Amino acid sequence: MSRCEGPRWRLAAALAPVLLMSACAVVPPPSAGPPPSGGGQSYVVFGKRYYVLPTAQDYSRRGIASWYGPNFHGKLTASGVPYNMYAMTAASKVLPLGTWVRVTNLENGKKVVVEINDRGPFVANRIIDLSYTAAKRLGMIGPGTALVEVQAINPRNPAANPPPPLDAAHGGPTPHIYIQVGAFGELANAKRYQAKLALRGFGPMIIQSGQVGPNQTLYYVRLGPLADVAAADAAAKRMNALGIQHFRVGVE
Repeated sequence: MSRCEGPRWRLAAALAPVLLMSACAVVPPPSAGPPPSGGGQSYVVFGKRYYVLPTAQDYSRRGIASWYGPNFHGKLTASGVPYNMYAMTAASKVLPLGTWVRVTNLENGKKVVVEINDRGPFVANRIIDLSYTAAKRLGMIGPGTALVEVQAINPRNPAANPPPPLDAAHGGPTPHIYIQVGAFGELANAKRYQAKLALRGFGPMIIQSGQVGPNQTLYYVRLGPLADVAAADAAAKRMNALGIQHFRVGVE
């Protein structure tokens, strides 16, 4: 969102040869290379390496969306064009630049189609950063975030695109936020880890199983459902403080 809520960095600035000042933070110089567009390239921002998917085909993911606006209007994006807060665009950490995606607000059913032309968001636990206009059409300007599903599409061949998800406003399930904190091959190990986190004050938690191969089952320890984005951010911050790093925030 356009308000400064902690770090709000764009990759175009991070990859500049000199430090650039945004409205919220000073962005350091790059670790390596030009802005990656796709093909399995990788890049480093603030000491963390991100890997661009070789293709956007069949990409579909649920998570938390944010938006960025006036503070970045006119600044160069990772694709080399100035950011236009009124255009239907978005930033992704992993999708190839030029990918078109449909973003569905899972709470109110509103949908937008945007082109990925930037890198980000580099705020933890967000999967896409939308332009001001796209966020406004999704009804998320006020809250600043939304629970969404992002699906890669081909705007030139609508018949081949996947159907949009069923949202809560049209009879679908109410979306909930979970944090996946571990995956184990043995149920006993999953239960031990769940108990360990409970002793540290985390909860509620569930264990879910899933088949990952013909003869392999994984047991996932998940924190949630969490009340809202603020609760998810607070839980993630506590995990980081305790040295728990391998977790993933998701929406179901």
